[in-house]
Amino acid sequence: MAKQAPPAASSAATAPPPDNFESALAELERIVQTMEAGEMPLEASLAAYKRGITLLQFCQERLGAAEQTIKILENGQLQAARLDTLDTGEDEA
Repeated sequence: MAKQAPPAASSAATAPPPDNFESALAELERIVQTMEAGEMPLEASLAAYKRGITLLQFCQERLGAAEQTIKILENGQLQAARLDTLDTGEDEA
């Protein structure tokens, strides 16, 4: 008879995808804090690690898509903000 995966391990595999970047990042931060506390059993730690990897990939994909959108909007040329062109309110002599 085959062993079933512990509930913690299987819940990470069947966890729904995040709704958006912000919720994925918040969940990832909670996982990191929980794991850093060092009180999770091994199986739960492995499941949390797997979920964390999934969330990290989701965030990276969303950031990559955002960067592509910015490139398209700026006609392919990412430009750094130029602080010297901002009005600082000081009169130039």
